[in-house]
Amino acid sequence: MIARLSLTAALLATSAPLAAQAVPIVLPGAPGATPRVIDATEAIALSDTRFSPADVAFMQGMIVHHQQAVEMAQLVEDRTNNDAILKTSDRIEAGQKDEMDFMRTWLKDRNLEVAMQGMGHAHHTMKGMASPEQMRELAAANGTAFDRLFLELMVAHHLGAVDMVDELHGVTGSAYDPVMYEFTNDVVTDQKAEIDRMNATLATLSSDPRATLAAGFRDAGEAISNLRLVAALEKPAGFFDPENPAQLKPVKAKDEDEAKADKTARKDDKEEDDKPEFGERGSLLSFSFTDMAFSGDMLVAGSYHGFNAYRLGDDGVPQLVSSIVCPGGQGDVSIAGDLLVMSVQDRRARVDCGLEGVDEKVSEERFRGIRIFDISDITRPRQVGLVQTCRGSHTHSIVEADDKRLIVYNSGTSYVRDDEELEGCYEVGGDNTALFSIDVIEVPVADPASARIVDRPRVFARDGEIAGLWRGGDHGDGTQKTTRTDMCHDITVFPAKNLAAGACSGNGIILDIADPLKPVRIDDVTDKGFAYWHSATFNNDGTKVLFTDEWGGGGRPRCQAGDPKSWGADAFYGIEDGKLVYRGTYKLPAPQGDKENCVAHNGSIIPVPGRDIFVQAWYQGGISVIDFTDAEDIHEIAYFDRGPIDEDQLVTGGYWSAYWYNGRIYATEISRGLDVFALEPSEFLTAEEIAAAEGAVYAGGLFNPQTQTQVTWPDELVAAAEASRKGG
Repeated sequence: MIARLSLTAALLATSAPLAAQAVPIVLPGAPGATPRVIDATEAIALSDTRFSPADVAFMQGMIVHHQQAVEMAQLVEDRTNNDAILKTSDRIEAGQKDEMDFMRTWLKDRNLEVAMQGMGHAHHTMKGMASPEQMRELAAANGTAFDRLFLELMVAHHLGAVDMVDELHGVTGSAYDPVMYEFTNDVVTDQKAEIDRMNATLATLSSDPRATLAAGFRDAGEAISNLRLVAALEKPAGFFDPENPAQLKPVKAKDEDEAKADKTARKDDKEEDDKPEFGERGSLLSFSFTDMAFSGDMLVAGSYHGFNAYRLGDDGVPQLVSSIVCPGGQGDVSIAGDLLVMSVQDRRARVDCGLEGVDEKVSEERFRGIRIFDISDITRPRQVGLVQTCRGSHTHSIVEADDKRLIVYNSGTSYVRDDEELEGCYEVGGDNTALFSIDVIEVPVADPASARIVDRPRVFARDGEIAGLWRGGDHGDGTQKTTRTDMCHDITVFPAKNLAAGACSGNGIILDIADPLKPVRIDDVTDKGFAYWHSATFNNDGTKVLFTDEWGGGGRPRCQAGDPKSWGADAFYGIEDGKLVYRGTYKLPAPQGDKENCVAHNGSIIPVPGRDIFVQAWYQGGISVIDFTDAEDIHEIAYFDRGPIDEDQLVTGGYWSAYWYNGRIYATEISRGLDVFALEPSEFLTAEEIAAAEGAVYAGGLFNPQTQTQVTWPDELVAAAEASRKGG
């Protein structure tokens, strides 16, 4: 009993208050410094997790940030009678003042200064804030000019507030206080909702007919200029779900309590519609139409579900001849003689083209890489070879093709599969990693089954490091966050020039491919406005290259009125003495809605002699025909666009690719099918120039999306086109 009591006494003694501790508490300081004795209060000061210095700076800064929004809103009443702008300013002024009151109270309750120390007159350097010059310009504007500038500045201002919250949440220990965390999340929700409303209002100020097209899967509004819509083909049977052809996401069911709450909320806020909510996950089955390839009078359109083959008839109208089901995602295709090469990347794709997919983490039935089909009988294609790769195949490029072999560059952008499934596949490690390389594949024409990877060149290496190019991150304040360069998305080869251009996630590069088995990088560039270098196209003489930026990955609405004009765009570079020299940037000028995924995607040269003309797919932004003959003065000369697929939900759709072939523009519409266009004479393009483009000669009668052919023209067509430009 005595021993037990002694143990209890000892335990009680060790649990005495910290203040009763008899030994000193020492703070050593920096190396070489004299240790300092501190008290218990100071010792646990870092344990005060109620708020952090970042929290205080955020609250102080956001008060200043909000104040400018209030000042901008107070300019509205005397400068416009636009009802939407007036309502916007009222909402912003009331909402920002309420939040400012909350932030001031939060600071005062903690005995903190409301004013940010050292701010002075530099507050306009905070994210999204208008400069003094912009504020003076806004105050001097009136009418529609004021409306447009007000919305543009206010969208940027709200985006800046969202960025400030994101930065705060990225600081360890910040927003620990549940009240503050809820407040900062509310700021983001409110700012984003207001951004959507302002972008919609800003679009109504545009005179471009594409800005406010009606939604619909088969009955969407359309706008067209200097083009003729020759044909609009729906997807073939077996390549869409008859019960859900647009692949809309399911509506979320609401229980009785939620329905009552929504009804009460609508009474409180008359402006908000009763908008449905939708599922947030993708389906196992995707029928997206993707890339195309052409050979003679044949068009092959790839799909996540396989591919479809067409014969081109009168006026270039495709006639379906076969449908091949072989699910695997991506589905980019190229043709060489009687062989068709197809990219496959999805983890559920199977060696046998089966529909049941693959669920296991490791499986010998999984296929990710390039498939090879014999299409000598296009009505009965046979799979005759395949090459498994570590990261699958997102895209590929046929670099060389003769009667003996094909040389193919493969670009995989997905996860690195397990070494247990495919030997030699490692994501981590040293120089054996599957990252930071491309695949060089050799396909024997007489024996495609023996196709294999012959090299994985480290085309991103520099100074002995395989990770030699962009390391990821932004380029400074106000710039884009650019993906790390450890892969290429697209590599466009131009064999006639011994050149290739790679759009490689964080960089644009050019390669010397004189030896196609050993590509050598000769230059690389970054762009502070690019998020993800996606595709590349040369002009016909190989003196310029156009790169596209897939900001947001292709599934986001990145062409709204308030979005940056240089993000998700095309960048144009001259090739001078083997170096890439920036010349200009171009982005779709017509604002799109928040239910339209839109960003630069795939396109091709339209071969007008003496000029550089390009047709660009913008997903649900439609297609544009642009003139970049003067890459410092790029302008649009024709377009086509439809309204969003659905009024209430964002569905990934629109044009995947738009390519010129034998006098027509063919465009794969991800959700709807295949469209065909013809150019019409206009102030920008003469009938003779169009005729020359229609008569352009492609070597071998082939067009593969990432194998660029240097076209030629009959002399008489060139002469007629040149004379027409002179008024002859």
